[in-house]
Amino acid sequence: MKIEFLPEAKSELDEAVEYYELQAKGLGATFKSFAKETIKRVATFPTAWTTIKPNIRRCIMHKFPYNVLYSIEEDCILIIAIAHHHRYPNYWDKRVKS
Repeated sequence: MKIEFLPEAKSELDEAVEYYELQAKGLGATFKSFAKETIKRVATFPTAWTTIKPNIRRCIMHKFPYNVLYSIEEDCILIIAIAHHHRYPNYWDKRVKS
């Protein structure tokens, strides 16, 4: 299934890659690889992960403290947030239409 990102989610991904790259050379690329792997799993098995709000699901990334939050739309998987586990809970809520 096709993947689309909200602009805020794309920014979160880019910012996390940049942050990890500043921590250790190559770590940003590793993070990006794990994020892509997680998103690929979501695209392959979109209904496999926990529903945390109506039409919002969460897939936990391996090796990094991040969740990929997404919704299943008619024609795509919409990535709503690349959320750090220790960030304010549900900060991304305002991105989702009720």
